[in-house]
Amino acid sequence: MAIRDPELTLRNKEIARLTEKIDALTDDVLEITGYKNIQTLNAIYGGKHAKYIDIKNEVIDTPEQFISLYLQGFLRILEGLGSYARPGNSYYDAYLNIKNNRKVKEWLILFLRRTYLRNYKELSKVRPTVENSSIWIGQENASYGLLITPRFRNGQWENDKSEIRRFKPRYWTIGHIMVTGLVIPNEDQILSFKDIDQYLTFFQNTLVRNSGSNHELELAKQYCKFVRNSNEPQHVPLLIPEWRYGGLEKKHQYRLDFTVINPFNMNKVGFELSPWSTHGMIKGIKSKSQKEINDEAKANFENEMKKLKSYFRKFGITVLVYTDSELYDIDSIFFEVEKYLTASIAPKQLEFQAIKEFLSFDEKLYK
Repeated sequence: MAIRDPELTLRNKEIARLTEKIDALTDDVLEITGYKNIQTLNAIYGGKHAKYIDIKNEVIDTPEQFISLYLQGFLRILEGLGSYARPGNSYYDAYLNIKNNRKVKEWLILFLRRTYLRNYKELSKVRPTVENSSIWIGQENASYGLLITPRFRNGQWENDKSEIRRFKPRYWTIGHIMVTGLVIPNEDQILSFKDIDQYLTFFQNTLVRNSGSNHELELAKQYCKFVRNSNEPQHVPLLIPEWRYGGLEKKHQYRLDFTVINPFNMNKVGFELSPWSTHGMIKGIKSKSQKEINDEAKANFENEMKKLKSYFRKFGITVLVYTDSELYDIDSIFFEVEKYLTASIAPKQLEFQAIKEFLSFDEKLYK
């Protein structure tokens, strides 16, 4: 038996309550406005929200914010009418109906609140930009693509941009990869996973083990244990291994050991495990002068700094670096990683002045 989503149940109850109130007002609103039927009424007001709000990019956390953005967008249209802001203009007439009739305003607010609740998941999701909707990971000859709405076109993988907003799982989580799988570069093939355990096995024993780093492998084991013990493993953010800075380019400078992307705000944090033996050790010291040793040590350090700066500049990733003294305690490092695996949503502040500003529109100021 499927587990009920308590939040969905509450939304549905609220939608039903709002519908009763809307239905009770509809006949009076039709009489006041003179619109011939409810379909026209819905088209005049409800059908305009995509025109008034930047639905593609705006992330809307609450019904109040949705109403606020709707009214701000409506107000921008009114301000742009100029001399056409007069009776007979459909936008201006719709505005007067709201301004001059308490029941019409009440109906609209209820209608917009219900519209938001009906479209809550799509409207409240932070969406990655088109440029940040594809991630390529792995070694040079064993790389994979993690996309959002993957489709194979003209011999290459790309996202179906029109469907990114409708993607149901939280972006860059276990649930995400269970839907999309990993795409194979330049081939019309997708590596799919039948269940979460199969993905975690592939993550640990193929994606991470191939790096040859025991430190990365130990961290991967901790992550797999964390996901398996989670009450909602599908919501756990992915621990993305070996993010390729150069994408699919064979010769690219850097790979980032691990990355986590917050599914609510798209903030990214990288974890770089940097033991001296692989990132700083200077070989053949006996045959080198002190100056040569210093120059090589400086070059190694600068290369590491370039790597961190490159990821920050291109992807906006803050990178946390762990060196030898910290790598002795992988448990402590994973404790830091875990903070980013349990992120929660942070609501926006609302603009409560929107209704007041909307109703104080003065057409004379724009003529």
